[in-house]
Amino acid sequence: MDDPADHSLHCLDCGATFDPSGAVYRCPDCDGLLEVATDDEGLGDVDAATVRGRDDDGLHRYAEFLPFTRDTAVSIDEGATPSVSCPDLADDLGVGALLIKDEGRNPTGTVADRGLSLAVTAAVRQGAADVALPTTGNGGQSAAAYAGRAGIDSHSFVPTRCPFVNKAMVNVHGGDMTVVEGRYADALGAYEDAVADAEEWTPVGPASPYRRAGAKTVYFEFAEALGWEAPDAVVVPVGHGNVIAGIHEAVDDLDAAGLVEDAPRLYAVQPEGCPPVYDRWAEQGQLDSVETPDTIVGPLEVGDPAAGALAVDAVDRTGGRAVVVDDDAILEAGADAASETGVEVGATGGVAVAGARALAADGHLESDDTVALVNPIAGSKEADLLRSYLMSQGM
Repeated sequence: MDDPADHSLHCLDCGATFDPSGAVYRCPDCDGLLEVATDDEGLGDVDAATVRGRDDDGLHRYAEFLPFTRDTAVSIDEGATPSVSCPDLADDLGVGALLIKDEGRNPTGTVADRGLSLAVTAAVRQGAADVALPTTGNGGQSAAAYAGRAGIDSHSFVPTRCPFVNKAMVNVHGGDMTVVEGRYADALGAYEDAVADAEEWTPVGPASPYRRAGAKTVYFEFAEALGWEAPDAVVVPVGHGNVIAGIHEAVDDLDAAGLVEDAPRLYAVQPEGCPPVYDRWAEQGQLDSVETPDTIVGPLEVGDPAAGALAVDAVDRTGGRAVVVDDDAILEAGADAASETGVEVGATGGVAVAGARALAADGHLESDDTVALVNPIAGSKEADLLRSYLMSQGM
């Protein structure tokens, strides 16, 4: 697709459709979330043999489902991360098989690289010279890398709680960074004030439809690793909700294309100190923000998630559920998984492992289930958290 207008953006709230060449970020009519429109009838014409046999790695192996081709994308060869089989962890949980999607193998060590590749591509093709976003940290590092690759500027607004590695690497990649006292909500407020005065900045934050479009490829790779079969369950740590919402879109895409007919149960896991998606799912009410989030898992300390409603919908429509786990269980699970599997699981990945443990203990995972876990961030980015935990255990 050589022109940004080769795809359209669709409002999930009012149904309006927009040409993306105007740098539309949210619906100008109702402020609703947008999605990269998928032509379900067109997906029915996808040649499954071509997709299955394509000799290409990374996101663009799944070109039929994405808004940009490899030739036009700002790419650092993101995607194609391993789905690591972990039989010992499967035995511990009492399930048939378990895979960990190790997103720490992406260029900047985070699943966010998938979506920011597409978001920065869209911005560049719209003629942007600057991109900007509020972020807990990893998104800012990723945006700076992709903006640097594209030869444009990036502006990240991060809370003081943002890890040093993210702050350092934003600058190393040439990005501009504003550190805001407080938590993510404070960084978001500062970003909104700044972007209102800088109309030339193109947003690439967590509400971007391209962030979710990139996250779809996590599930495409899971399905391909299983011989184009669906796992029985996918367990996802949830902050803004983009990854689980993208996975849900991917499930629908593969069904429309006739590649994978079955759908997995999707499970959203959040830290006990910041569970807005869980709260809405459990109460079946409005998505109320958590005013004072407090968890050791900084990347998920998002009190008002951009795609939170979509995350709840993903859980409900697939017969899954939302789960909360406390910080102690998260750290224990991360350390155990890293030791047992060899995968560098940090605190954020530990959320998925702790969630799977809770689901198994409550009988929501079956003995013959194939379970897929998403490890969103390289464990080395959170090594200090797990090291401190081990020291507290006398190790």
